Amino acid sequence: MVPQKDNMKVYQNEETKIIVNEEWCKACGICINYCPKKVLVANEKGYPVAEKIDDCIQCMLCELRCPDFAIRVENRKKVANYNMKDGSLED
Repeated sequence: MVPQKDNMKVYQNEETKIIVNEEWCKACGICINYCPKKVLVANEKGYPVAEKIDDCIQCMLCELRCPDFAIRVENRKKVANYNMKDGSLED
């Protein structure tokens, strides 16, 4: 976990960054239940914690199902740009 504001919890590794806004989260558990890899667990207040972030496949189900937009998943890997003119990949 990296330094953050009081209401924002950030969990990250080399590939994935998961941000939980506890101010918006109502601790309903939907994100936890939809995670196919069981990356998220509830803390003592019921908020999601990315306990197994290395198992995250970035399917985005937690983010897509959250009714309060309180969780965000970001891909931290550099993605090559596709050149539309000649069909090549650029770094």
